[in-house]
Amino acid sequence: MASTMRLDGIIQKNRIIKTPMTTARDVLTPDSLAMLETIVQEGSFAGAARHLGLVPSALTYRVRQMEDALDVLLFDRSSRQAKPTEAGAELLREGERLLHAVDALAYRVKRVATGWEPQLTLSVDGVISQRTMLELVESFYAQGAPTRLKLRDGVLSGTLEALTTGQADLAIGTILNSGVVLPGLQQALLGEMLFVYTMAPHHPLASLAEPLSDQTLLGFRAIAVADSAQRGSTTVGLLGGQDVLTVDTIEAKLQALLRGLGSGFMPEPMVRPYLASGRLVCKQVARPQNRTLMHYHWGGSGVAAPGRALQWWLDQLQSPATRRALLENHHH
Repeated sequence: MASTMRLDGIIQKNRIIKTPMTTARDVLTPDSLAMLETIVQEGSFAGAARHLGLVPSALTYRVRQMEDALDVLLFDRSSRQAKPTEAGAELLREGERLLHAVDALAYRVKRVATGWEPQLTLSVDGVISQRTMLELVESFYAQGAPTRLKLRDGVLSGTLEALTTGQADLAIGTILNSGVVLPGLQQALLGEMLFVYTMAPHHPLASLAEPLSDQTLLGFRAIAVADSAQRGSTTVGLLGGQDVLTVDTIEAKLQALLRGLGSGFMPEPMVRPYLASGRLVCKQVARPQNRTLMHYHWGGSGVAAPGRALQWWLDQLQSPATRRALLENHHH
C-alpha cells in the first residue's frame, strides 16, 4: 500500500507538499476576529465552539494558527476561563473596530452603487453664511446619504480655483472672472452682495467728511483677505501703494476692523449688527457702490453628470430662499 505523509494539513500520496507560511493577513480575517469575540463572550473555548457549531479542537486549532502567525499568545492558558492576554485584549479592541469598519464599508459600497458619490467636496467662499451651510449639511445627512462631505474655505478666485483644479465638486460664492473658461463648467447666479466700506468708530477715517476719496484712503491702512488661489490672485478694493494688513479669513478681517487696525470693504449682511450697535461705522467712498454678483459653479472638463449628492445640493440652490439665506443669514 502506498504510504501517505502529512504536512500542514495537506495529505498527498508519496509526496510532501509544502504550504506557504501563514501570515498575519491570512489569519486576521473578519471571520476569525468575530470568533475571538465569541470566545470572550462565552467565557470558554468549549462554549464558543458550541455557539459557533464547531468541534472544540477545530476552534483551538484556528486560535493556534492565529497565535503562530502573529507570534504572540492571545489567551492565558493557565486560566480555566478564556482570559485574553494583553496582546489578545488589544487585538480584540482593534478587531471590533475593524469589524465595524467592514460593516460600514459594505453599507457604503451598497449605497454608492445606487448613485451616491463616496465623497463630495464643497468650496465655500468666506462671505457665505456658515450657519446656513451647516443647516444644509444637517438636511443632507438627514437623507441617509452615504456620501462623506468635505467643506473647503475659499477666498475670491480661490473659491472657483478649487473646482477648476479638481479639488472640489461644487463652488459656492464665486465671483465671475472672465479669464476662467473651461469646457463643461456650469454656473448659476446665487445673488447680489452689497459690500460697504467700514471701520471702527475710533478710527481716524470715521470722523472725516464723505465721500472718502481714493487720495484720502491712500493715507490709511487697508485690511484685506488673502486670495486663496494658488495660481494668480484677485484683489478687491485695494489702492496701489496703500499700506495693507493681510489676513486669511473674512472673520479675521472683521476682528481687525473692530480693533481699529484699518478699514475696508465688508459684506453688508455680515456687518449689519455691528453697524446697528455702533461697533463699526460705514462711510461712503468716491468710488461707485460695490455691488457684486455672486455665483455657484459645478462640473468642468471630463466631469460626468452629477451624482445624487451633487444633484441634491444643486436642487437646494434652486430655492430663492436658500440662495438669499446663504448670502444674508450670518447672525441669529
